[in-house]
Amino acid sequence: MTPRENPPGRRDGTRGCGHRDALRARRPLQGALVPGPNSCVLPALCSVPGDALAGTAATGAQPNSRTLLAIGSSLCLYEAGMALNDWADREVDAVERPHRPLPSGRVRPAAALTAACVLTAGGLALAARAGRPALAVAAPLAATVWAYDLTLKHTPAGPVAMAVARGLDLLLGAAATTGRAREAL
Repeated sequence: MTPRENPPGRRDGTRGCGHRDALRARRPLQGALVPGPNSCVLPALCSVPGDALAGTAATGAQPNSRTLLAIGSSLCLYEAGMALNDWADREVDAVERPHRPLPSGRVRPAAALTAACVLTAGGLALAARAGRPALAVAAPLAATVWAYDLTLKHTPAGPVAMAVARGLDLLLGAAATTGRAREAL
């Protein structure tokens, strides 16, 4: 058997290196919270700071310490969404992807939900530290993330919710950096 034929974490100890790893990289509980052969979560996180920086650039302002807080907030909210997605998909994954952390029992569903809650709280706390305008954007961003994962994902509103989340992430960078979100609009 070749590594490509076996997803990471298989009993035979092989590890894939192709498209399956790329797909698994989008799920935080397969690496970030569970050490082992599924540790490919970082590529998915690389796009997140760009939103806050693009929001900052749209205002013409220079990044500052509040921009870093916005980036931290975005990273927390993104990872919260990933953990919540794993929790929300646990029953489907039990049938279609039993090797995943929740269906396989490597991570308890309560741990995934707790991680989502803690990361959401952390993201909102970092936004609050960046100022009220940043928190005013981060709160609806967090609500959009939770709404997407829990109800909107498999509806026609799913792509709209994703687009709204990305737009709010841009505004978060602008609001944190300048203290005003309007400049990015």
